[in-house]
Amino acid sequence: MAVYKNSSVTMEDEYNQKTESLFELATILGQQDDFQEILRLVTSKASVLFNAEIASILMVNPDTQNTIKTIVREGDVIQGQRCKLVQTNVMGWVSKNRQSFLTDDIRKDARFKKNLFEDCTVGSVMCVPLHSQGSSIGYLIVFGRSEGKEFDSKALCLFEKFATIVAPFLSNVQKIQEYFNAPLPEAALLAKYEPLGLLGRSRQFIELLRAIDAAARCDVRVLLEGQSGTGKELIARAIHQLSSRKQYPFVALDCGAIPENLIESELFGHVRGAFTGALHDRKGLFDEANHGTLFMDEAGNLPQSMQAKLLRVLQESEIRPVGSNRPHKVDVRIISASSTALSDMVDARKFREDLYYRLHVYPIKIPTLNERQDDIPLLAHFFLTKFAHQQQKKLAAFHKSLLNFMKFRHWTGNIRELENFVERLVTLASPQMTTLDHDILPAEFQEEYIELTKRRQFPSVQKSLQADLAEHEAQLIRGTLIENGWNQSKAARALKISERTMRYKMERLGIRRPD
Repeated sequence: MAVYKNSSVTMEDEYNQKTESLFELATILGQQDDFQEILRLVTSKASVLFNAEIASILMVNPDTQNTIKTIVREGDVIQGQRCKLVQTNVMGWVSKNRQSFLTDDIRKDARFKKNLFEDCTVGSVMCVPLHSQGSSIGYLIVFGRSEGKEFDSKALCLFEKFATIVAPFLSNVQKIQEYFNAPLPEAALLAKYEPLGLLGRSRQFIELLRAIDAAARCDVRVLLEGQSGTGKELIARAIHQLSSRKQYPFVALDCGAIPENLIESELFGHVRGAFTGALHDRKGLFDEANHGTLFMDEAGNLPQSMQAKLLRVLQESEIRPVGSNRPHKVDVRIISASSTALSDMVDARKFREDLYYRLHVYPIKIPTLNERQDDIPLLAHFFLTKFAHQQQKKLAAFHKSLLNFMKFRHWTGNIRELENFVERLVTLASPQMTTLDHDILPAEFQEEYIELTKRRQFPSVQKSLQADLAEHEAQLIRGTLIENGWNQSKAARALKISERTMRYKMERLGIRRPD
């Protein structure tokens, strides 16, 4: 039998692992009450299980039964636009012939007009119908990756099983209809997560919160994938804090910060005499996190030998300390994270595929700060208030020119870089300064500021003087309230206004304390 990616994993083993993943997916979907999150999980799982470039869900309009719309897509956005013609024609073929579709190269498929898809760079395609209560409710379609890997009949069989499992969870008529009505995104989770340090207002951030909230309700392994500095540990802590394990420990480990010869002892512990210097028994992090959550940051840095041992722990739910012959059971939820896509590491044979599937139970992709551009002013003000309080300074606002600079520059280090940037500006400010403007920028940022201004990347926002003053007033009042623990009396005294005036202004400006 052919060997696939890892020398120890056969194609049959891989198929069995993927079949097991279907049961895990059914369990997770059964615990969801957010339809958008169900859609995200289905496409994300389809993309991973079938190594697809693009995975899409197309649904039939419940009212008309003659309109079909792509309501969610996972994968390359640009490639997805190019493949719209393929998607439409393939879906039409499936609808007309009432059977699943498979091709190893859509560009040469004789079922369609010659040269119809010559501009499409994707070759292999699968499409299956979604049925619920005897009726067709939509379609699942996946496009093979551009490096030429082809889907086969065995993959199609698994894809049909996948569709059978997910169809009941996608048959919510009312929720499907909302996509045809194009509703605005909801922001009901913002107040819930603000006290946990997760701040934002953008569409990308709200989608992230939906994923976090759904993950917190499921006692399954979570994989966080996002660039360095995007707040993966903060998200892991939020998932733990809102889960059924919140009364038990949250333990964090940076897998890249521990020498290879010590990581086994760090994770599993050791007994006295296990090695030179082991003068007494020591608990490992799995024991420390028992009944709670173990956050494994940069899991891709685990040595190959350690990957095999971690896989066994996940399979058997037991560990054996270094130097001991007696394994014992542990009950730990694993939240892993990586700034490099583990799927790419699997392809490069740097990460075990079987371990990847064990960790990739509930995947969450974390957007970069540049993708959350609208959240930058809110985050910057939060950091301003935090560091002004720490340094006992009167700073309460940014000048619009500086705020625009922060919003439109490229943040390579994401939220962590923004935080360090604001802390540095606060440090440079004089004790009497109340507003930071672009003049305080260090020399290395002045040239970048001038260049951004020349390129006119700052939008010309025309506001009335009244609106501009109201915005500044709201920023000042909110910052003062945060500094005084939202005590309105203390904040009013600090601003030299009456408490009655404070209440009036809070109501007029829509300032409310987070729950």
